[in-house]
Amino acid sequence: MVLFLIAFTSMGAFGEPNMGISGTVGWDTMQINAEISLDLASAGLRLPSGRTQGESLLNAGFLNLILPSILSLQVDSSSTIADLVDRGEITMQEIEAIALMANAVPPALSPDMRNISAYHSIPLKNITSSLLRHSRPSPIMRTLNPVSAARFTGILIIAAENLPVHGMRSTALPVPSLFPKIWDSEMNLIFERNMLEPGRSAMVHYSSLQNIFVNNPSGLSPELQEVVGERPLRIFAQGVFGIKPTDLIIDKNDALLIISSEENRRLLSQGKVAIILDDSVLRYEFNGEL
Repeated sequence: MVLFLIAFTSMGAFGEPNMGISGTVGWDTMQINAEISLDLASAGLRLPSGRTQGESLLNAGFLNLILPSILSLQVDSSSTIADLVDRGEITMQEIEAIALMANAVPPALSPDMRNISAYHSIPLKNITSSLLRHSRPSPIMRTLNPVSAARFTGILIIAAENLPVHGMRSTALPVPSLFPKIWDSEMNLIFERNMLEPGRSAMVHYSSLQNIFVNNPSGLSPELQEVVGERPLRIFAQGVFGIKPTDLIIDKNDALLIISSEENRRLLSQGKVAIILDDSVLRYEFNGEL
């Protein structure tokens, strides 16, 4: 069903209006932003009388145009939203409901009056919330030999360059996903989505390298400070893991600083985690047409 839908949206409809979509998926802003545009002449519409019908056509085409960008989102290292639908872990009806919750700007005419366009944005938190269905968080790993650790305000993992791929003789640039796992260098699982407290809208937040070199006491941008506070534990990722390089490996000694105290473990369960990635993977463009 999912494959049919994606194929359908990529085909031009015979004799139908020329309607298309262009947009971006921004992992740093956690937003899908899209513009849907209709060529008025192709629909046989003339202004001013045809404007209302043009807006109706935009609304009618919205779902078919926006769904491929949602279905292609990377959920974790091995699955996209489309994979979850195929496995029955979420339904197409649920995905459509998320799409229809998009924030929309009223349609507007282009300066040359030939096209009418509508702008939509979908917060990725609406998608993560629908996939976080546990009622209580799983326990976070503890250690029998805790080390002395400061009380941090958040966890900041820097992974903005090519890193060794676990189990392979290669490197890869880490990429974002909705639910990346964090492992220590002995491949103990430190953080995964079921450890997040119910009601949290994001497991991690993504940002670019420039946002940790800001001219203020913390060195962090206001957006990052909002997530990890002014005194985060700063960690350099040691490697990546998974079919897609979304899961990060950190040094065991850094992991011990997190799991050695209840306060620092709580930073994970509260989602006070930011990952610094290369700018090239933080956003990508998409387009399509009916």
